[in-house]
Amino acid sequence: MSVLQIILIVVGVVLVLLFVGGLVASRRRAEKNAPAYARHLAEADHALEQARAADRGWDRQVMEDVARAALARQHPDRTFENLNLVLVDDRPGVDQDRAHFEASDGGEQITVVLGRDESGWAAERVG
Repeated sequence: MSVLQIILIVVGVVLVLLFVGGLVASRRRAEKNAPAYARHLAEADHALEQARAADRGWDRQVMEDVARAALARQHPDRTFENLNLVLVDDRPGVDQDRAHFEASDGGEQITVVLGRDESGWAAERVG
């Protein structure tokens, strides 16, 4: 076996170990942050309920339909299983209201920002 072959094998093993270590670290970080993420989702749901109580324009199903339609336009080849409301920005009036959703297709997360005016909800940003 030549020196070059030994070096290539060692480099390959090191790269595989780094990749596996990165996967393990990523999974541990996700497990560690899961309670905070769940709490954040609960806070967003609570804020939505407060906004709905004060202003009838905050209909979650309508908002999700607008977000899913925007995702279908921007990413027609993907299916997003999860759509979580992560931020409710209820300002006086309706023209500054914002809602942020996170869509997940099992791997990547995409943020969808909805804005509202007198005509209803519309996607402002998908990405």
